[in-house]
Amino acid sequence: MIDASVHGRSRALPSLVRRAFGWLANPWGQSRFTALLTWLYILWAIVPLLLAILFSFNAGRSRSTWQGFSLRWYSGDPDLSVLHDPELRGAVLQTMRLALGSMVIATPIGVALALGLARWRGRGSGAGNLLMLFPLVTPEIVMGSSLLIVFTSLYTAVPVGTWRQLLGHVTFSISYVVIVVRGRLLSIGKEYEEAAMDLGASPMQAMVRVLLPLLYPAIFASLMIVFAVSVDDLVISQFLSGGEETITVPIRIYGNARSGPTPALNALATVMLVATTIAAILTYVVWKRGTKRGRGGTDITAIGM
Repeated sequence: MIDASVHGRSRALPSLVRRAFGWLANPWGQSRFTALLTWLYILWAIVPLLLAILFSFNAGRSRSTWQGFSLRWYSGDPDLSVLHDPELRGAVLQTMRLALGSMVIATPIGVALALGLARWRGRGSGAGNLLMLFPLVTPEIVMGSSLLIVFTSLYTAVPVGTWRQLLGHVTFSISYVVIVVRGRLLSIGKEYEEAAMDLGASPMQAMVRVLLPLLYPAIFASLMIVFAVSVDDLVISQFLSGGEETITVPIRIYGNARSGPTPALNALATVMLVATTIAAILTYVVWKRGTKRGRGGTDITAIGM
């Protein structure tokens, strides 16, 4: 009897192992373990953000003990709220100034570079495409220190402060635009432009009236990505800052987090988080509409040459 029970347990053990680790034997099957890991990661990433947002509405100064709901740190406090504190308000304005400037400058340059690199087939085209990836793979502290050396030793005519920060943001933002727009170019192909030119359009007309409307979702996505990357930047902004008036939100949060912080910092971070979230939602909506329109095709005969 003992031998039979032991034998039965030994036969049941492989079946339990197969059930527990079936996802290893069948990689194409449904994996609950992967779903569990995904949800654990999402919780790990989102819970700290939710706590920061929650305590931005705390009525007291504590950042760990809930003392009641209030808008004190947004607008209620006459001295320490985001609306009334000149340091926090100035950081928001400087951050938005750099983000909007980067969008206006980096996006058109990136779109032009993407179009040029997509059509460049001569000697050096491979090196040019490779160089566009350098700002993405270069450590940000190396990029920031390099830009500081360039501005202090070579381009000394560039004013200290906002202009140097803006050029620094544009420098590393262009690569994001090029990658996004080039990906859209590869998915579109050359057929639409060639069909437009077969119908009598010049290369410029084909690009402006056919290609650019098809690239609109990627261009808009690039705008939002540049905005989010610029808002989030700390290292380059700090390297190229030139005084109190050039302090951005990441610099302000990093500087004040160690010296008696108040929930106003949480409120400040929440304001920027809401701004970037809105940008992400707009990007998704425009991208989905653009891809649906792209799948539906473009009426080349309606160009109206």
